[in-house]
Amino acid sequence: MMATVTVSDKGQVVIPVAIRKQLGITPGSQLTFTLEGSAIRVEVKRSRPITTIDEGFGMLVCPPAPTRRLQDFDVAQAMRENHHECG
Repeated sequence: MMATVTVSDKGQVVIPVAIRKQLGITPGSQLTFTLEGSAIRVEVKRSRPITTIDEGFGMLVCPPAPTRRLQDFDVAQAMRENHHECG
């Protein structure tokens, strides 16, 4: 596959979508550039596979919150604590 692209003022090029798809180049992928005479060789160093929400399920586990009962809650104590935070 061959494609011609234009280099921007910042030295940037856009990799054609067909090439990105074939090589699995996604945002965050790293490319290695090697100068070989007057040619540039570009290799995909690492491509990040596209993931789904379902694949991330269960990665974050939160410990259960302690059970609180209404009779354990001291309104006067809470008011004293909040008063100190505001002043």
